[in-house]
Amino acid sequence: MKNRLKVLRAERDWSQGDLAAQLGISRQSVNAIETGKYDPSLPLAFRIADLFGLTIEAIFLRD
Repeated sequence: MKNRLKVLRAERDWSQGDLAAQLGISRQSVNAIETGKYDPSLPLAFRIADLFGLTIEAIFLRD
């Protein structure tokens, strides 16, 4: 699944580690989500959306 996570993170000048710490996941998980190798669970997708103040649909895009 495509997503805007890397762009949103960069706009806030956060490293993958910064984002991972805020979400309670590993940096490797953030990398896997950003590169499309891993789709987050629905609860994680909601946490990501809440953190950025956006809807899930505004971050995660259908292929």
